[in-house]
Parts: sequence; C-alpha cells; structure tokens
Amino acid sequence: MASPIAQNTENSPSNLDEAAPASHDSETGTGQSDPEQPTEPSSLPEKDAGASPGPPPNGGLIAWLQVVAGFFIFFNTWGILSTFPVFQTYYESGELFEASSANISWIGSIQCFLLQLTGLISGPVYDRGYLRLLLASGSFMIVFGLMMLSLCTEYWQALLSQALCVGIGGGLLFVPTVSLIPTWFSTRIGLAVGIASSGSSLGGVIYPIVLSRLITQVGFPWAVRAIAFITLATFILPLVVFKIRVRVPKPRAMVDWSAFTDAPFIIFTLALLIIFIGQTVLLFYISFYPENRDLPTRRWPSTSPPFSMPARLSAGSSPTPCLTASASSTPWRRSPCFWASPCFAFSPGVVIALPPVCFRVLTANKAMIGTRVGQGFAIAGFGLLLAGPSGGTILGTVEPLNWTGLWVYAGVTVCASSLILFGLRLSKSGLVIKAKY
Repeated sequence: MASPIAQNTENSPSNLDEAAPASHDSETGTGQSDPEQPTEPSSLPEKDAGASPGPPPNGGLIAWLQVVAGFFIFFNTWGILSTFPVFQTYYESGELFEASSANISWIGSIQCFLLQLTGLISGPVYDRGYLRLLLASGSFMIVFGLMMLSLCTEYWQALLSQALCVGIGGGLLFVPTVSLIPTWFSTRIGLAVGIASSGSSLGGVIYPIVLSRLITQVGFPWAVRAIAFITLATFILPLVVFKIRVRVPKPRAMVDWSAFTDAPFIIFTLALLIIFIGQTVLLFYISFYPENRDLPTRRWPSTSPPFSMPARLSAGSSPTPCLTASASSTPWRRSPCFWASPCFAFSPGVVIALPPVCFRVLTANKAMIGTRVGQGFAIAGFGLLLAGPSGGTILGTVEPLNWTGLWVYAGVTVCASSLILFGLRLSKSGLVIKAKY
C-alpha cells in the first residue's frame, strides 16, 4: 500500500487540471464538480422569486402608492366603461351611424366582456412577473382605441376600436391591479381595494361630463380625443410606481383546473355573472330612458346629468351632497327615474370592489391569486356580454318601448344573485355578522 506522500505525489502532477476546479468548488462551498456548477446560478433567480417576502407591510409609502396607482387604473377602465351610457345615447341619435338599440349595446357589452375575459391571459402573465408588459400594453391599447374611435363613422369601426381595442386594453390592466393590491395589505385589504376602486367613481363622474359637454361644443371626434389625452396622462403614475411584492417560484399553468371543483368559488362566480346582467342593463339604458319618455331632464343641475348619477354615487364618492342636490331639484311625481338612479347608484361600486377580495378569500394558494381572479372574472364576464343585447331585445324597437319589462328583468337578476350570495355566506360562516377569514 502506498504511503500518503506517494499518493500525493501521484495525484499532484497528473491531476493539476482537476485540482483547480476542486479548489474553486471548495471556495464556494458547493463541493460539486465543474459540470454541475451551472445548475447553482441558474437556480438563483427561481430561489429569489420563490422566497417568502414575509408578511404584507399593511401600510407604508410604497404600499399606499400601489393603491393610488390602482385608483387611476380603475379610473381608466371601469371609469371609461361607465361612460358608455353617453355613447349609447349619442349613437341612438343616429348622427354617427344608424343601428338598433340592441346592436348598439353590443359595443358596450363586448367591451365589458373583454375587460373580464382578458383576465384569463393577464392573470397568469401577472403571476409570471410580467407586470410592466401588461401595464404598457394595456395603456397603449386604451389610448389607441379611443383615438381610433374619434375617427369612426361606421358601426363596425366603433365595434373594433371601442369594444375590442379598449376592452382588451382594460382587461390587461384590471386583473393584475386587483391581484397586486391585496398582496401589500393584511387587515386593510378591504380599505385598500375600496379606495382603489373608487377611481371608477371619479372616472364615472369626469368622463361622462367631459364627453357630453364637448360633444355639443367641439363635436364627437375631439370629445373622444380629449378623453384619450386624459387617460394618457393618468397612466403615467401606474407605469412608474406599480411593483410586484410576491413572485411565484416557477411558471404556473394558464388555467387553475382545481377551481372548477371548488364549489364556493363556482357558486360565487355564478352569482357574480347573474348580478352583472342586472347591473349592466341598468347602466346601459338608464340614460336613454328619460330621453325616450320625454322626461324633464333639464331640471337637473348642469353638473349632474342623469346618466352620470350611477357612477357619481358609486364606491368612494360622496353621496349625501348629490342626493341633497337631486332631491331639491327633482320633479318627483313626473320622473321616478330621478330617485331610482341614486338608489341604484350605490350598488355598482360594491360589485366592482368586493369580488377581488372575495376571490382572494376563496383562494387557498395565494400564489394563484392572479389566475383565480382572471378565471372568475372571465366566467362572470359572460353576464356583461349578455346583458346589453338581451335588454335591448326585451325593450324592443316598436313604440312604446317595453321599459317595465326591462326594469323587471334587471331587478329579478340582481335579487336572484343576492339570494345566492346570501346562501354562500351562510354556508361559510353561518349567521355571524362579522366573520374573519
């Protein structure tokens, strides 16, 4: 048997090339040979991405900046969507193109539907960390779609620019926003999402007033361009400050198939689909109703056109002054829509703000929040797609229009959805009013 000195002599001259890599391995502490070294650096990003970021800060400058940025995303997605009653009323006049009420409502319905359906793509893409790409793409499509809408003279052109382009752009922004904000908060999730979603209220106030007034002053093309310039300016902050806090450890599947076996998730999504039908019917036709019935809309304050009341009184706005002003100037006996509009106006903000929070509660694996939210809204979006055309069919085209049937249809769907949600709430926590999940 050779001595240790002899073994060292044999190894040194013949294995110099092997000794250097071994020495390098010993310095890094891996104890691995050279061929295995690339696996360590290649796994570092995955390890960093999957590392637990710790508990949510539940406040602080960066966290609240996410809320402010989300506010402007809601402002430019649901806020613009709340403007469609103005578009519907203008299109009904026939100044731009000739189309029936049902066909015109397809523009808004497809826009709403794509805002939700695109979440099937934007949710998983957000989970994979491509937030900047989604923000840039969605912002561009909304601004570009509005600019193209200002050039439209035909129905199909408005369908492509407003329904498809603006709708898809909104979908690329909405689901990542409602998925990102809850990751920065723990006990203040409802407050944070509520503040962000109130951007839809401000957008629903500003955009309809700007559009309706500028249409009469400078014409439809420049009125729409003015809205496009507002969106362009208000997209800057989200592009700068939005920041992902929780990264998934590896790419996820585009669809979470386990969601389809999750009964509470399916029931809640179905209820959301049904309530979207009723809400959208009211939103689309409530401004056309007083015009068709020759109601005295000029008795409203100039800053509070009837079509803006639902958005004006949604989540995050100040309902008391608006209700007081409307009550003091409303011809109550002749125009029941003037008191019905403020009553209805309290609900859209809740329907927009609460589903993301509920989807988060119903998602056990928090790394799949973006995917789950996207799936849920995509399925519920079929309610938005069906609402306008089905409402237009019930309304009819022969005077007098069937307004009673339309309002009953909207009310029944909202009541049915409320009963389903109430049953789901009972199954989760019983009669406990203040439950913590």
